[in-house]
Amino acid sequence: MTYIDWIGSVGVFLILLAYVLNAAGKLGTKDLIYILLNLIGASLACYASVLMDYVPFIILEAVWATVSLFSLIRYKM
Repeated sequence: MTYIDWIGSVGVFLILLAYVLNAAGKLGTKDLIYILLNLIGASLACYASVLMDYVPFIILEAVWATVSLFSLIRYKM
């Protein structure tokens, strides 16, 4: 696996971990760890997509990270 693959894989793992923990009832969507897993995961996946120059996933992950960032800001208020 390349450096880009590792970055993208870690990012996707974090997003999926948040999803699985939420689906299992271990995390709520308003929990800080859920928000951070999504924010960090989407940011890493977006960065990997930028490195690959794959625009569809750049857009997807950038929006995902932005929504997560707004959730984090709202959580802090």
